[in-house]
Amino acid sequence: MRMNWLAAACGLWATASLAIPVRAADVAKVDVAKVHGISLVGPLALPPDYQAFPWVNPDAPKGGEVALAATGTFDSFNPFIVRGTPGPVTPVWDTLMQANPNELSSEYGRLAQTVELPADKSWVAFDLRPEARWWDGKPVTAEDVAWTFDTLRASGRPFYTQYYGGVDHVEVDGPGRVVFRFKTAGNRELPSIIGQLPVLPKHWWAGRDFSAPLTEPPLGSGPYRVGHFEFGHSITMERVPNYWGRNLPFARGLYNFDKIRTEYFRDTDVQFEAFKAGQVDWRQELSGKAWATRYDFPAIARGSVKKEALQQHLPTGMQGFAMNLRRPQFRDRRVREAMAQLFDFDWINKTLSYGLNERIESYFAGTEFATSGLPAGDELALLNQYRGQVPPEVFTTAFHIPATDGSGNNPQGLRRAYDLLKAAGYVLRDRKLVGPDGKQLSFEILDYDPTFQRLELPYSQQLERLGIAVQIRTVDPAQYQHRMDSFDYDMTTIVVPGTDSPGNEEVDNWGCASGKQDGGSNIVGVCDPVVDALARKVVEAPDKAALLTATHALDRVLLWNWYVVPQFRRSKLFIAYWDRFGRPAQPIRTGTEFDSWWFDTERAKADDLARKHGG
Repeated sequence: MRMNWLAAACGLWATASLAIPVRAADVAKVDVAKVHGISLVGPLALPPDYQAFPWVNPDAPKGGEVALAATGTFDSFNPFIVRGTPGPVTPVWDTLMQANPNELSSEYGRLAQTVELPADKSWVAFDLRPEARWWDGKPVTAEDVAWTFDTLRASGRPFYTQYYGGVDHVEVDGPGRVVFRFKTAGNRELPSIIGQLPVLPKHWWAGRDFSAPLTEPPLGSGPYRVGHFEFGHSITMERVPNYWGRNLPFARGLYNFDKIRTEYFRDTDVQFEAFKAGQVDWRQELSGKAWATRYDFPAIARGSVKKEALQQHLPTGMQGFAMNLRRPQFRDRRVREAMAQLFDFDWINKTLSYGLNERIESYFAGTEFATSGLPAGDELALLNQYRGQVPPEVFTTAFHIPATDGSGNNPQGLRRAYDLLKAAGYVLRDRKLVGPDGKQLSFEILDYDPTFQRLELPYSQQLERLGIAVQIRTVDPAQYQHRMDSFDYDMTTIVVPGTDSPGNEEVDNWGCASGKQDGGSNIVGVCDPVVDALARKVVEAPDKAALLTATHALDRVLLWNWYVVPQFRRSKLFIAYWDRFGRPAQPIRTGTEFDSWWFDTERAKADDLARKHGG
């Protein structure tokens, strides 16, 4: 049911089971909708009485074990803090709401049975399911929700302070009802953000230091608990057979494996060899070259291992070489643009990625929020407020990544880069590019996986042709995470995740305050009042048209400031797996959701026999 009055008043679509005035103290005569789900970009696809997500097999069998792989290490079960390197333990805790990956920005009740939304968007309330339980049998309460929220803001990663910054305070209104009061009315996205809150048990954490790495398995309410583990080597998540939500619509057909074992490897090459040997059952391939050249081993030819390129319809965000604006060599925009001129996407895509990658030219690639052409209409009117404070190209030139002939020589890029660097005060002296300070332009490219060097080496060679000194440094994942949390890097590859509905995360990604807190999401260190203002416009957009205007403007300003050297995107998901699984037949916009797969006993018997005889 499409609630036009709520959409007009709230900027949210909601399917309502009831629209009533709630307590006078809460609403002050403001209309309130009590709903089973919320959506930011359209009506909910599923009714209040939906039985399961349409893309799952609700009768999927339970059982079996699957082996997955990860690169690096882990030493903690607390993923919410800066300290430590956490293992894959997020299924331990339920969230208030459950996203449906086959919809754009829709959430349905999980721990929350219903949600109350006022027309002025000044608060949101969640009514918890009375059957929700921690594994020790105690009920999940509003006290747990409030304690979790306050604890994450006080002791969690800086991300939480920024992400929940629009909330003034949280109130416990009985054992099963919790209310979040907002600092200002009109934040269209904040109810959905709060819905993503993982809820932790207040009673279990009493006497424990939340800010310290956690080395004992935590108590949760979710479908999996920590089983056998060996820090740095492996962790097994075990299905909770009496999980309180196992027969409810949000979980039906999901969480089918009895055990999910994750093995840790020092790099992706070793990880791949383990997959070939049958020590790992399922993997996603991120390297186009590997996908084109390495999947030709005997198990593939015999059909024991399947490989698929699945079409996905997701926002891809931005992947690129990030330059740390806290470093003096990258504070000049002309220097940053020169770095982009020297990245030869066309040669890399043709030679190293076998043409499987696509050029990326937006921080919102794959969505309608990606900018294109020149600004016009409302976007131009918005940007006109900042003339003289943003690069002039914002108004005069459609943004495009520098193109080359793919030969690997890139003479045009070298020439354009040198002109930009010369304008920034650099000169060639004894084959060294020397700046106004008399020092050679030099920096380090930091990473945690040697396979990244397939991009970094040819890129560094182009940089060195102009007299720039580049050092590539590969460190272990734990050290890499520590250095990124403290912003101790010159250049590194980052991925700014895409979103179907831009909002509060833009303040966290680009806001000046976020860039000054260790562990913050503003990796680049942007501190620009225009970017701050445009990110806030995104958050405060009252409707879809205003959101498009603000996001296009933000995207354009970010691009023309050359904070990153854009690399590439991919619209297909490359997966390979040993033939021992079943999975739903219904396509899904994410390509696949592994939580909906299951262990097929008959296929597993045949697969075990094939592995015994060499695949």
